[in-house]
Amino acid sequence: MKKFPISIRPFGVHAVLIEWPEKVDEAILNDILIFSTYLKESCLIEGNWELVPAYNSLTLILRHDTIDFESFKTQLETWYTEDKKLKLEERFLWRIPVCYESEFSIDLEEVSQILNKTPKELISIHAAHAYTVYGIGFLPGFMYLGGMPQELEIPRRATPRAKVLKGAVGLAGKQTGIYPQESPGGWNIIGNCPIPIFNPKNENPCWVKVGDRVQFYPISKAEYDLHKIEAEVGIYKLEKIKIDA
Repeated sequence: MKKFPISIRPFGVHAVLIEWPEKVDEAILNDILIFSTYLKESCLIEGNWELVPAYNSLTLILRHDTIDFESFKTQLETWYTEDKKLKLEERFLWRIPVCYESEFSIDLEEVSQILNKTPKELISIHAAHAYTVYGIGFLPGFMYLGGMPQELEIPRRATPRAKVLKGAVGLAGKQTGIYPQESPGGWNIIGNCPIPIFNPKNENPCWVKVGDRVQFYPISKAEYDLHKIEAEVGIYKLEKIKIDA
């Protein structure tokens, strides 16, 4: 597998930040995920480590001890250059329902005008693509989804909103995403998802992980209401398709 130039620097006394070239590239993300798997399975056997991959970086956190940065940096550089006969961890394509009706798509008309599309065209394009999960953050469970078609790229709103509804689906720059809870936000809102993305009561609070893919599909308001009830009582089953052998 292709090796990339990486930089390694301390991130406080308990963490190290490894950075790859600064661009959104699935080959870079795959390299990060393979190296993360290699570290977890073959290198960081002892200690309470947490590994956080995102876009072009991997953060290594040692919670209950400090890190001797210089010696650890040398070790990481050696581990990175080793021949790693590993596959990516099992990944899935998740199909997620979105209601694009006017009650939820508060920026759809404006975005359509800016992008010179009809709302129907914009929805069709948005739902036709599978997006890669490049990072999870900002809010617990907030997925930064890359791979958006260039024809849907649009800047964030000039003035962020004080309140964006839970489940809101938005566009910003080269990304799309879902707000997992109500919060302030500056993305352009074009729909809403009735399925919770993050639940702290679950053993695995966020069912999606970095490296997975997401594809949206349009639903009616009646379907939205039904799926929301199904999710609340725990009977809604997300559709997922394995994408790695």
